[in-house]
Amino acid sequence: MLLKLSLSSMRKMMKDYLVLLVGLVISISIFYMFQTLGMNDDYVKANSMIRSIGIVFNVGAFLLAFITIFYIFYANSFLLSLRRKELGMYMVLGAKKARISQMLFGETLLMGVVSLVIGSLVGIVLSSGIGQLLMGVLDISADGYYPFYLPALWMTWGFFLVLFLMTATINAIRLARATELDLISAEQQNDNIKAKGIGTMVVAILGILLIAFGYYLLTHLELYVALGFIVGAIVTTIGTYLVFISLLPVFVQMLKNNKKLNDRQLNAFTLAQLRFRINNLTKILGTVAMLIALGVGAMAGGLAFQQNVELVASIGRIYDITLHDPVAEDYQALARMQVLEQNTYRYKKDEQAYYFTKDDLLAHPPLISTNTMEQYSPDNEPKRVTQPLPEKAYIMNNDPDEEQKLARVPKEWGQAILREFISSYEMLADRAVQIVDQETYAKIEGSEHKVLVAQVDDFLKYKDDLKAMDERQMKLLKSGQQDDQEVYLNSKYSTYQQVYAFTSGTLFMGFFLGIAFLAMMASCLMFKILSGATRDKGRYSMLRKIGVRKELLVGSIYKELFVVFVFPALMGLLHVLVGMKMFSVILLNPYVNIWAPIAIFVAVYAIYYLITVRLYRGIVLPKEV
Repeated sequence: MLLKLSLSSMRKMMKDYLVLLVGLVISISIFYMFQTLGMNDDYVKANSMIRSIGIVFNVGAFLLAFITIFYIFYANSFLLSLRRKELGMYMVLGAKKARISQMLFGETLLMGVVSLVIGSLVGIVLSSGIGQLLMGVLDISADGYYPFYLPALWMTWGFFLVLFLMTATINAIRLARATELDLISAEQQNDNIKAKGIGTMVVAILGILLIAFGYYLLTHLELYVALGFIVGAIVTTIGTYLVFISLLPVFVQMLKNNKKLNDRQLNAFTLAQLRFRINNLTKILGTVAMLIALGVGAMAGGLAFQQNVELVASIGRIYDITLHDPVAEDYQALARMQVLEQNTYRYKKDEQAYYFTKDDLLAHPPLISTNTMEQYSPDNEPKRVTQPLPEKAYIMNNDPDEEQKLARVPKEWGQAILREFISSYEMLADRAVQIVDQETYAKIEGSEHKVLVAQVDDFLKYKDDLKAMDERQMKLLKSGQQDDQEVYLNSKYSTYQQVYAFTSGTLFMGFFLGIAFLAMMASCLMFKILSGATRDKGRYSMLRKIGVRKELLVGSIYKELFVVFVFPALMGLLHVLVGMKMFSVILLNPYVNIWAPIAIFVAVYAIYYLITVRLYRGIVLPKEV
């Protein structure tokens, strides 16, 4: 009998369960995808690029798991609150509390298993599509990558099954502790209206000061580093809750006191609804604001990392190409490019040092960058090295004991050699660098080489040729190293590829993490609003009976819920716009294309707003016979 009642109740609440199911499927599928991209051991080991971004997906999975815990507990608490009166009636009619607890436990577990099955299937499809897309973006082989990866599936099922078991147990315990009277009268609670006073003012001022202090710490991470981030995030969160608790009811009361606004159409009823409702919504609205900040911030951060790749690769280098001992294929590739500047410099190499000839350097002084990560401006132009070299010989990157024998390489020339000429740090592992005059250069018995540097019109136009050049340079470097020694090329193209791989992973992680956060955030707000809809039904019914047109009541619903939705959105977006400044420590332009994640948020948020209005309207204004 109870099984039939349970199935009947679930069918009746199908819309509410579908909202919960959508949020869970999104979370489970993205969690599985993150685990698959981060845990494919053979594939990760075979691809150094994927190895470097595996931690990105693991961090994303951790953050998603943390928010999902909150979402599952809150959503199941909401569904339980909708059924309290029904469950209380079962007890009054003679059903044993233990049997009802078992029924509720089974319902929660069934919902969890269904969402796991659907979420896993969607996750496998996502892993296949997104994995292939990521590999195509990074131009790496898909050999060894498996969208259906059993360890990732076990991790996903294990984590979420534990969560569902905990939630089902807690719901059963809460039901067991409640009396029949508590359950039946659950919908008859009064909404409290808090009085304004000195306490409200103190809380509001404290909240604003905490947010301001948090903003200061987050925008000055170069001074306060990790401690600034942790403290800034905590005080901003606390300040957000205090502002919503103190100022939001006051603002709604101000709207109510505006006679011109209050007397227009049904605004008196709409604002009265808000006034009674708002005190019970302040905490969830603060939570929604922080989830919006996390969701949009995750997408904006991932996009900013990806869009700053070329800037980061170019920050210390002016020349797009650095070739040691170029071969015929290199010159053929250069002939296909629009070269803005090209210089060639001779050097000799022995067991002690690299020797650059002063005559070549002064005949064609190279360009150097005037930008750094700490001080970047797009207006800073490259600078031509102008420092004189009056001494016969200069040295750098040598043992301290030798510094007294020769003059130190001037700063600008040192920057040019280290950033523009040297293409791998392994080249400097056990050798110094000298600049010598022609007479000294002629006496050196080491092998002679040359380095070519070139600047082209558009670095990204020639990625295929640059990749081929780097592969030839890598073979040349490895030929002079031990077989088991790893060699890392430090050319502009290789730097671009390494940063691009990491930021592409960050972009994918940020986008899907943001979507999951936004979906769960909007679902939580929807659940909270709908949980009070049954109590509002009588008010709307009364207005209909006294002749108020249904169109006016529908308009009132749109206005009321719009106010509820818009406040956390504004606060969350403000947090994002200020918080993105903290990435300026590692990004040159953290606000690049920030409109894109904001547009995605507005679209997702608007969809959930319209769904909430529709569901709420269906409860308080049912179809008339």
